[in-house]
Amino acid sequence: MDNRQAIGSWLSGPRAAMEDAGADFGYRGEQLGLPEEGPNSIARPGRRFGALAVDWGVCLLIAYGLITDSYNKAAQVWAPLILFVLMALTLGTVGLTPGKRLFGLRVVALNTGRVNPWRAVLRTVLLFLALPPLIWDRDGRGLHDRLAGTVEVRI
Repeated sequence: MDNRQAIGSWLSGPRAAMEDAGADFGYRGEQLGLPEEGPNSIARPGRRFGALAVDWGVCLLIAYGLITDSYNKAAQVWAPLILFVLMALTLGTVGLTPGKRLFGLRVVALNTGRVNPWRAVLRTVLLFLALPPLIWDRDGRGLHDRLAGTVEVRI
């Protein structure tokens, strides 16, 4: 192995280096029994962040337009509360938020396929703690999804 190969494997990360060595990790969602592409496959991070941004924007508009006339108060107090209620209610009833619908995503429970309200509240509380969504497993699920027993999939 020359220096260019060593640097290239280091830059591409440990997963690529292991795959070059012959390890087969499979695709995201394979261990969960989900398809690789298409409907019911694991949602990609870009779509997930986009859906969260849309939901945040909608809640910020509601807070600023209907509740308060101060942007700071809307962003610091009311928008997070509205987002919490929106996520807990909509995920617990229909399995998606307006942003998730726009991006073609939904949240399902692994064992039943339908998220009950308590799982939705648990997932939302963990999401608001900010650290659990930043810890991902090999399938691309955040710690908040793992602890709640849910997965975010494409529609």
